[in-house]
Amino acid sequence: MIRSAVLDEMTPREVYEVLALRVAVFVVEQECAYPELDGRDLEPGAVHWSSRDDDGVLTAYLRVLVEPGTGHRIGRVVTAPATRGTGAGAALVLAALATLPGPVVLGAQVRVRGFYERLGFAVCGGEYDEDGIPHVPMLRASTGAVQEPGGSSGMC
Repeated sequence: MIRSAVLDEMTPREVYEVLALRVAVFVVEQECAYPELDGRDLEPGAVHWSSRDDDGVLTAYLRVLVEPGTGHRIGRVVTAPATRGTGAGAALVLAALATLPGPVVLGAQVRVRGFYERLGFAVCGGEYDEDGIPHVPMLRASTGAVQEPGGSSGMC
């Protein structure tokens, strides 16, 4: 089951489960000490997307933020370790993209660049370091268009 909600629509348990998954993967598994609670979850227009299995267990999560002047930003994309490789993450990204009318940007860890390319994103800038992990900026020009590799429309 896929669900989207603003933070105030989420139950305390849902918020806890999301934060627990994000910390378990981004901070503990990836050994990256950084401020996971960055304040952006609280921004006006922030939408939290999650998927759960038939037993109600959180399988994947992402957030969509409004990027003034550029469209939207997808971030904090995470799949629970037990459900990696099942398509839960891709299904969640595609569900979110289906609701976004224009350009969408994200910062992808280099090791999962191909995942985003398969979903219609293209690298639109040079590699950079974020908290000790190599990333690349990526753009999906619109929900129906696939950006050519290396192309950029100034959105990144």
